[in-house]
Amino acid sequence: MVFAMLAGTLTWAGAAQAHGTIVSPATRAYQCWQAWGSHHTDPAMQQQDPMCYQAFQANPDTMWNWMSALRDGLGGQFQAKTPDGQLCSNALSRNDSLNRPGAWKASNISRNFSVQLYDQASHGADYFRVYVSKQGFNPTTQSLGWGNLDFITQTGRYAPAQNITFNVSTSGYTGRHIVFVIWQASHLDQAYMWCSDVNFV
Repeated sequence: MVFAMLAGTLTWAGAAQAHGTIVSPATRAYQCWQAWGSHHTDPAMQQQDPMCYQAFQANPDTMWNWMSALRDGLGGQFQAKTPDGQLCSNALSRNDSLNRPGAWKASNISRNFSVQLYDQASHGADYFRVYVSKQGFNPTTQSLGWGNLDFITQTGRYAPAQNITFNVSTSGYTGRHIVFVIWQASHLDQAYMWCSDVNFV
């Protein structure tokens, strides 16, 4: 059902570049689009989902273009070229609302969880890097910096496909965290970075 919805939205998004995002655990922009995209003018959002509300108020294109949070030519220098406090937006000023700490809706996950990429353009991956915010970091009040992350794993290559899923194993995490994922696409030197809000249960 998720991918049927996605297919329709890529047409609706118009001129947006169709690439991909992590759909599970959902990234901030994707979660807001999924929850509110079809009724983003509903005044109830301000009370029910204030972080998505502020994101739509700041720039609704952040949600319409949930598949296009990319930068070219980083050469693997992710930390050097992505300042602290700008990780969740991939240092894209148009998506700065995604960097704001607050009560983002979180997905419940276990210590062993799966990461699922939907890539409409089937770019493939040189690799994915997965990080988890350190125990004690509070995503509701703190902006995310590199020093707040634990590196968990780097995958191998993935052939071009629209759907890529891989497993991640962690230990020692409880409560709210951010899962931070970097996708280095294979077709170009093109890097995507996202924050997914999670609750380890």
